Amino acid sequence: MDDPTLKLSDSRTGKSFDIPISNSTVRAMDLRQIKEDPEEFGMMTYDPGYTNTASCTSRITYIDGDKGILRYRGYPIEKLAETCTHTEVCYLLLYGELPTQSELNNWDLEIKRHTMVHENVKKFMDGFLYDAHPMGMIVSTVAALSTLYRDAKNIQSRTNRRLQQLRLISKMPTIAAYAYRHSLGLPYVYPDPDLSYTENFMNMLWRRAEPKFQPNAVLAKALDVLFILHADHEQNCSTSTMRTITSANADPYIGVSGAAGALYGPLHGGANEAVLTMLDEIGSMEKIPNFIKEVKEGERRLMGFGHRVYKNYDPRAQIIKGIADQVFEVTGKNPKIELARELERIALEDDYFIKRRLYPNVDFYSGIIYEAMGFSPEMFTVLFAIGRTVGWLAHWEEFMEDPERRIARPRQLYLGSSERDFVEIDARLGKMQSERP
Repeated sequence: MDDPTLKLSDSRTGKSFDIPISNSTVRAMDLRQIKEDPEEFGMMTYDPGYTNTASCTSRITYIDGDKGILRYRGYPIEKLAETCTHTEVCYLLLYGELPTQSELNNWDLEIKRHTMVHENVKKFMDGFLYDAHPMGMIVSTVAALSTLYRDAKNIQSRTNRRLQQLRLISKMPTIAAYAYRHSLGLPYVYPDPDLSYTENFMNMLWRRAEPKFQPNAVLAKALDVLFILHADHEQNCSTSTMRTITSANADPYIGVSGAAGALYGPLHGGANEAVLTMLDEIGSMEKIPNFIKEVKEGERRLMGFGHRVYKNYDPRAQIIKGIADQVFEVTGKNPKIELARELERIALEDDYFIKRRLYPNVDFYSGIIYEAMGFSPEMFTVLFAIGRTVGWLAHWEEFMEDPERRIARPRQLYLGSSERDFVEIDARLGKMQSERP
């Protein structure tokens, strides 16, 4: 059988072209041969937001949005969330295989050894105002780590890259906890090596004067699952930002800082906060019918429903929904949960939402759980960033090993003026006046 090709015909010139097809994809550079004039640059594709452009190959995360499938390295997210710890999933994402018990023990020990941050980080953080947004503090502090770990510039060394990956995965919860406590005016708490990754994060967040912090096992498990669900999600805005920044051979601290900056944007990392705002505005069950009416009339948006990728039920939302009741048994029920469940029931039964394939996404329930745990909305994206750090690093590692690695340099479609005559500054006012209608 002949290799598959895409046959194109250029009506401008009458020429035909056979473009090779591989994995249901054509290479953009193969279109460059299509031109009307030999002096032209050649054909490009125009794709705002890169919604139909594959910028890389990857073996990390598989998503089938129509079927509601999410897999890390081939493993269903449902199974990983049920049986694994976040650090176990970190190992999987970075190295491609689930660890043995011995490998996991050594991995966890290595992470614990790197949870401490340089004392200068505390001084740096003290420079922020008490009401500074914690994500702004995260973005700035992670970038500052680049000045503390200058060996990170040696990105060609696999061993050195692994060290920086360990540091970032280990230190992100510490930095996040410091930002949280700084906003409350509380002293910083050092990591406790006797605790697990997520338990230690809780210790650094919530410990007061007790000699030993005892984390609640249910809350620790719930937070660990949320980290797993956020660990990676293919070529989203922040992950592609990580690849773009590091394509210039920037060190991983600068890359993660930039990726976190992309996550800071409300269109990417702020959706769960928007869900809470929506539920607060609705206020009571009696107001839901009118709210739904306004949504259908285009006056309001149903936050937490629908997804750029998923056109079916987001599998992560199903998992979070399942752990919500366990969390509420510890924290007390968040009253917003009944509003959320009623909105979900309506959306899953109403033809308006069914036809538009608007199903709950990961953000619909996560904010309710975070709030029940005591987190303010400003911390939601920080928690997202802790879980997603390993995904950013896994894509960085894959990118560094890619034989087709190139510095990112998208093209543009120029629609501005052609060459214009330069006008001296003294003559510009007169020219402007003469050109006015």
